[in-house]
Amino acid sequence: MYVPEAFKVVDEGEIQAFVQRYDFATMVSSPATGLIATHVPVVVRRETTGLVVVGHVARANSHWRVMDGSVECLAIFHGPHSYVSPTWYANSPAVPTWNYAVVHAYGKPRFREDGPFIETVLGELVYRYESHRAEPWQIEDQPSDFRDKMLAGIVGFEMPVLKLEAKFKIGQNRRLEDRAGTIAGLEREKSSEGIALAEFMRAHQGG
Repeated sequence: MYVPEAFKVVDEGEIQAFVQRYDFATMVSSPATGLIATHVPVVVRRETTGLVVVGHVARANSHWRVMDGSVECLAIFHGPHSYVSPTWYANSPAVPTWNYAVVHAYGKPRFREDGPFIETVLGELVYRYESHRAEPWQIEDQPSDFRDKMLAGIVGFEMPVLKLEAKFKIGQNRRLEDRAGTIAGLEREKSSEGIALAEFMRAHQGG
């Protein structure tokens, strides 16, 4: 990934927080047969050896078959992003651009078919998205035959992260007044994407 120095993020704690917040990843593998991509929610764990990306895919998805621990995979974590108009800047001339935040995690995933591993991954994902609900859906509440069928239809994977690249392109190369103008412009647009990016910019550069 092309990362100009102004947009580079190296703090591993900040990167870990990002991938745990924006945890719907694009997994791209490059076997000899050609590129394969899968879009999937994942869990990012901190282990003694470093970060590990774990998740599951449908058994019918052939992607898991190349996850044998030898084929490199790129996991892309997408944060907020939006078009930025040069009319929002205090300084000119300027051109339109796109602000965004993204993290690339590289590794060699290995598939896991053992039930306890898969159930643990599912449990973590379900807890993340259901625990705040008044009546959360829970795996253990489902009929045993339904649960067994569901588990048989998926395959787990785990990918120790070998390399991380993080890029937050949020106007750090612009003057403070231009960044403030960008945040104000995004907020005026009132789109969900723009609002999310404005909040991200405020949090990461004191805008």
